[in-house]
Amino acid sequence: MTKNTEIEAKTLLTKEVYQKLCTAFPVKSDFVQANYYFDTPDSLLKKHQISCRVRLFTDHAEQTLKVPHSKLVQHDFHEAVEINDDLKLAAAQKLVQHAEKGTIVTFNGNVEQYLQDNFGSQLNLHLQTFSKTHRILATGPENCELTLDATTYPDSYEDYELEIENSNPTLIKKILISLENSYNFKQTKTNTNQPKIARAFSHCVRM
Repeated sequence: MTKNTEIEAKTLLTKEVYQKLCTAFPVKSDFVQANYYFDTPDSLLKKHQISCRVRLFTDHAEQTLKVPHSKLVQHDFHEAVEINDDLKLAAAQKLVQHAEKGTIVTFNGNVEQYLQDNFGSQLNLHLQTFSKTHRILATGPENCELTLDATTYPDSYEDYELEIENSNPTLIKKILISLENSYNFKQTKTNTNQPKIARAFSHCVRM
């Protein structure tokens, strides 16, 4: 289990800018992940600004809660507490298969403990939507890691995103400005800090 504060700048990009960034920096890792999002029928987690997901990779899986940070360390970028539990791939695949049939999902580990501590009795969690992401991790300016995502949603819509996650918000801002100037894009209200779960819900089809 890991629990950490996540500070990141998230910017939706045009496909052209995304492709330029993908080829501009040394690639550290290149993989595909499937993202499955859960909530109650009355969107209880959403009302508390919490996202709950299971991510499947080729050889492992994880379950994650993103919850609001009670004491923000900065105010320029997206910040949340992320709680992760590693899962066996086969167990996670079985969980998703049952969820796709409409079965109520029960989590274990620290994710379940947080839900119990904050919401009491077992929640009526169902699979709500999903997405599939091709993710590239690259070494950007000043050795700052860049995350470049191409994501497909249930209605076949695709989008492209740059994430810069770092514990130093000053460095995030410096790198972001540098990339904006070099690759001709700009953060705006419509392309900044748009959570994947919200985009997955907006491009959802009936499960």
